Amino acid sequence: MHYGPSSVKTHLLSHLPSDTSKAFILTGSSLATKTSLISQIESLLGSDHHAGTFASIKQHAPVAQLDEATDAVLKDPAIDTLISVGGGSPIDSAKAISHRYHEKQSKYLHHITIPTTLSAAECTGGAGYTDITGHKVGIFSPALVPQVIIYDCAFAKETPQKLWLSTGIRSLDHGIESMYHPNAPDSPTKQLCLSAIAQLFECLPKSKKEPGNEDFITRLQLAAFNSLYSLGLNLGGGLGLSHSLGYALGSPYGIPHGTTSCLTLASVVRLKAEKPEDAEQLAKVLPYIGRTRSGDNWKDAVAVGNAIDDLLKDLGLDTTLKEHKVGEDQVHKIARLATRMEEGKLYDSVVSLIKSKL
Repeated sequence: MHYGPSSVKTHLLSHLPSDTSKAFILTGSSLATKTSLISQIESLLGSDHHAGTFASIKQHAPVAQLDEATDAVLKDPAIDTLISVGGGSPIDSAKAISHRYHEKQSKYLHHITIPTTLSAAECTGGAGYTDITGHKVGIFSPALVPQVIIYDCAFAKETPQKLWLSTGIRSLDHGIESMYHPNAPDSPTKQLCLSAIAQLFECLPKSKKEPGNEDFITRLQLAAFNSLYSLGLNLGGGLGLSHSLGYALGSPYGIPHGTTSCLTLASVVRLKAEKPEDAEQLAKVLPYIGRTRSGDNWKDAVAVGNAIDDLLKDLGLDTTLKEHKVGEDQVHKIARLATRMEEGKLYDSVVSLIKSKL
């Protein structure tokens, strides 16, 4: 993993698998048409290493574009490397293509990723794409973890501010839900998550005020990394309820995952505070966000949820489901998708939570 100014220029070529490697770039149309970033990478690779660029990856990685990109890669046997540039959708698409390639060729593609958001998709072996019914399909393999991550603040500068800040809340979601994840060890996972949470609370408001500040950008990129990477193969299934709600809201309703975390995280934290063992873990967060613990884990966990709400307001990210055209008639559908239940105490609590966000 590399970070800092000019990291792409300094390190990209040295991480190709061989002197004859051919790389295929995966990105979205905005980065390809509204910035010079993709052309910079193509120039760095030159004709010796650039095999092609697919710049039609859309939000939530729809399967139609995934099929198209996979076909392009499979047609060129010289391709041994994927370079994903952007947020979670290009990164997850590269993982999914590598997974498909392995199914046909019995080997995975080398994956170099250049993240431009704070979603931290680069930090796991999991990937999601949207099937033809509009639902998210997940795949997971240790072999799908990108081999190389390059955090270049110059690339992240091109990210629209709302997307940058909201994906920072997604990383906060990773860090918070890791605190009560049953497989997360205290060291290194929870210690790194607490560090990430502290940096996100400090640097997101600063980055909003000074969006071009490279120090804040880099600190946030490293916080995103720390929020998720160390959980590794301990992740197992889902990360937590906020993430489950995010998947239920994301693909089906076209809501970006950064925004889904803005909608769900604070309320989920307050719900989790009702469970003593989760409240104990959440209470540990309070000193890392500039608050003093009271000694009452429930009160302190609730205070964490309230602090997240305050942060969202400070960043201008507080929102409602109705703003995203999700009405009350969808509440039970979302609850079923998130909990995989039809009734019960958790189901009822989630229904109430969703209604509170309308």
